[in-house]
Amino acid sequence: MRILVTGGAGFIGSNLVKHLAAAGHETFVVDDFSSATWTNLVDYTGDVVTLDLSGDASVLDRGKPFDVIFHEASITDTTVMDQRKMMTNNVEAFRNLLDLAAKWKSRMVWASSAATYGRGASPNKESQVAEPLNVYGYSKLAMERLAQRYQPSLSHPIIGLRYFNVYGAGEGHKGKFASMIGQLAAQMRAGKRPRIFYDGEQRRDFVYIDDVIAANLAAMQCKTPGVFNVGSGSSYTYNQVVEQLNRVLKTDLPPEYFENPYSFFQTWTEADLTQSRKVLGYNPRFDLARGIDAYYASGKLGC
Repeated sequence: MRILVTGGAGFIGSNLVKHLAAAGHETFVVDDFSSATWTNLVDYTGDVVTLDLSGDASVLDRGKPFDVIFHEASITDTTVMDQRKMMTNNVEAFRNLLDLAAKWKSRMVWASSAATYGRGASPNKESQVAEPLNVYGYSKLAMERLAQRYQPSLSHPIIGLRYFNVYGAGEGHKGKFASMIGQLAAQMRAGKRPRIFYDGEQRRDFVYIDDVIAANLAAMQCKTPGVFNVGSGSSYTYNQVVEQLNRVLKTDLPPEYFENPYSFFQTWTEADLTQSRKVLGYNPRFDLARGIDAYYASGKLGC
């Protein structure tokens, strides 16, 4: 198939587009390179279009239509407080892409976020009331509602994937916005004690990149529109992450605790995968230990 991947130079997008290209699809990357990196695409031989999708996206309409669009592009810095910037880059770019998807009769799979849950009850179910804590979470909720409004004009079911905390090779360029697993591993490789918020018992659903790619591929075949959780289906504390990192790195570095400066921090996220298993056929393969083992084996953990 002819497939477009937005945010294709980013962490998830680059892993996805290279998987699709290896499977024999004709792939194209779109990225504005505001937060992604060319280094993620050195081993990708397909076309790369440098474009801000929130502006004039008509350049994409010059060639043949795309069979599938994977929309991974987004501002992913959850600390951005500029409401106009966040809403323009996330929501209006999505609107422009939806217009093209309707015209091309494309299937679309797109990235939402567990940030829509805020501090809502865990395990998090797609049916519960959304409670975003910042404009990033709200922008994803606005995108979900926009997708619902566009569904009647689309030729295929549109699938949103609520990503939980994704980690794995290809995130190194994100720096302080990389997963906590990547950040803590980098500190520990440098011989430093891993710094985590007091008292390290906050819980997160950490989902390995390979499972996220599998979820996207499953969504490409899904016949039911909606928004579905993509996580490991379990939650782990930051203290447990440090334990696993000490294990694979063969270190013995205790955490250095400090006060959490963020008022919008989620204290417990965990994906209820009931609907994802039933509708998408999504079955994650990596728990925390196996995911960290795979990350370490890639040679990119903490690099």
